[in-house]
Amino acid sequence: MDPDTLPTPLPRGNHGLSREDVSAAQRGRLLTGMLEVVAERGYAAATVGAVLSRAHISRQTFYEHFADKQDCFLAAFDRSADNFARLIEQSLGSPADPPLSRLDRILEAYLGALAGNPTNARVFMIEIYAAGYPAVSRRLARAETFAMVLAEAVTIGRHWRGGLDPLFVARSVTGAVSGLVTEQINSGDIAGLPELRPRIVALVAALLEGEDA
Repeated sequence: MDPDTLPTPLPRGNHGLSREDVSAAQRGRLLTGMLEVVAERGYAAATVGAVLSRAHISRQTFYEHFADKQDCFLAAFDRSADNFARLIEQSLGSPADPPLSRLDRILEAYLGALAGNPTNARVFMIEIYAAGYPAVSRRLARAETFAMVLAEAVTIGRHWRGGLDPLFVARSVTGAVSGLVTEQINSGDIAGLPELRPRIVALVAALLEGEDA
């Protein structure tokens, strides 16, 4: 099951679940409810009450898990970002593979994940900037981690034109990809995100020295 899909409410009465299981299920429903409400209304207009209605959770239970709306939103971001990081790690393959093949797989995973989850795509590429400095700081930290993974994945034994630093190139590519993705999400064409992949790979290939790049 997609961890960002709202799970079925717990059955009433004696369901046989431990207190820990119940707490985890409630927390998961609140996190997913937060993402859905923010994607639909925008962060500024999203309310705790709307999240409670979506998740079918009481206000008292919400405040047993989170201090406020922002706290819940940040936790939802961390959960989805962790899932995304694992997906990217799985896409890397062997260091012995051609660098552009590794890049192609990373982009396929990245763009495919966003296209497959429009809620996350809109929340974490657009709405996150309305959630204050803590949210933006988290977003930038994840982008830097992605850039470092990208730099390592595509530069093993390779050289960039003009002697450019691999991490600088990776940061530049990450920023460019983020801008292209955000623009396309804002235009409503989330399903078309994977179509960006060959053009991004061609751009990076043009920066690598050697005809066998």
